Amino acid sequence: MIPGMGGRGTNPAKMKQMMKQMGINVKELKDIEEVIIKTADSNIIIENANVTIMTVQGSDTYQIVGDAKEVPKSLEIPAEDIKLVMEQTGVSEEEAGKALKNSNGDLAEAIVALSSA
Repeated sequence: MIPGMGGRGTNPAKMKQMMKQMGINVKELKDIEEVIIKTADSNIIIENANVTIMTVQGSDTYQIVGDAKEVPKSLEIPAEDIKLVMEQTGVSEEEAGKALKNSNGDLAEAIVALSSA
């Protein structure tokens, strides 16, 4: 609710007219399947989402309502990195992949760890 615009019993048409006079435009997006917010450590997935965009003085504000769950990101190791570690250390693909995961994808750290083992 916008302050000063009334509370219970406010006429929705009057509210919309007042918001338009103030330069506020509200639009609801249709047919949203899910919203994904990506952070450094995880993805926040919002299902059954209702998304409303409020435009005020050229700036858009998104309001998202739905069922949210947080999913940790898994480290994805490129096949080229695994191949390089294998070539440099002579270990199996499985060992190279494990070393890269243990080093958070750092090639040099994985190679040093396997070479000193």
